[in-house]
Amino acid sequence: MGIINTFTYSRQGREAADLLERAHTAVNPALRAAVDSLPASLHRVVAYHFGWQDADGIPTAGAAGKAIRPALVLAAVQAFDGRPERAVRAAAAVELVHNFTLLHDDVMDHDPMRRHRPTAWTVFGKSEAILAGDALHALALQTLAQDLHPAAAVAAERLAACVIELCDGQHADCAFERRSDVSLQESLAMAEAKTGALLGCACALGALYAGAHERTVDVMDAFGREAGLAFQLIDDLIGIWGDPAHTGKPAGADLSARKKSLPVVAALTSGKPAAAELAAIYRVEGPLEGDALRRAAEAIERAGGRDWAQGEACIRMAGAMDHLARAVPDLAQAGDLLALAEFVTRRSR
Repeated sequence: MGIINTFTYSRQGREAADLLERAHTAVNPALRAAVDSLPASLHRVVAYHFGWQDADGIPTAGAAGKAIRPALVLAAVQAFDGRPERAVRAAAAVELVHNFTLLHDDVMDHDPMRRHRPTAWTVFGKSEAILAGDALHALALQTLAQDLHPAAAVAAERLAACVIELCDGQHADCAFERRSDVSLQESLAMAEAKTGALLGCACALGALYAGAHERTVDVMDAFGREAGLAFQLIDDLIGIWGDPAHTGKPAGADLSARKKSLPVVAALTSGKPAAAELAAIYRVEGPLEGDALRRAAEAIERAGGRDWAQGEACIRMAGAMDHLARAVPDLAQAGDLLALAEFVTRRSR
């Protein structure tokens, strides 16, 4: 089935949309308070990135992202009968870290668009965007340091370890661009570090704030990591075949930049004739455009990269569900987490 960048509003889909909206409502005041504490030079870049202001500092009603990660924090608290309102700072800290990575990723990947508007670095410059990302990282740890919840210190330690893992994953992603021998296992490990780690951390922090046992917290981390890998697989498919009207990025942006995303690596290592064709296209210098972009996407599909990524996303979500069942034996208590997991894999069809 083709990837069309629309969210299927099943019953769980509607529930997920409501959860994300509630997460926005709960966490945005803490996010804005943290960002408002920044010096003016950094505040203008961050407020623009979040969609709260335009480049001239005039307030706007732009989208600030889907809030999947803070929603996972709050949903995990709920699953263990905790009080979500006491975990708002933890949810905000996770979202601040996520946006720190986005600001830096956009610079490193030279992405021109995010959330249907020019990326911060294209508006303010690379140095400004990097410094704004650094500030968001510091704000995330400060937000937890100022939290009076008894789990805050352990949460800060987990989040800091997660950031180190994220950086390692991003380093691998950049290194893969210079290599022609990237294995599928290496690519999956990179995706787990770059994407799965923060979703796992979000779920773990929610369990921590609900007072769950350490072993249960670790299982929730594993649940989030597997869901995160499914999320990345779908995101990689969108990066090749997504509709710019829904993604906010140019068509085939990842492919144009010759990123070795998961479907690409699966195709390149498939051993099929189309793999050699794709490798030849990727060896040509400069961005892929026009006919070359189309031929690359077709080669990935003929080499089985698209089908593999779709199937692997289902396998990873099945693994995530197994972890969730271990952590929350009565899945009726995990309804919010299930709805968000549904969103992760079925937001695009």
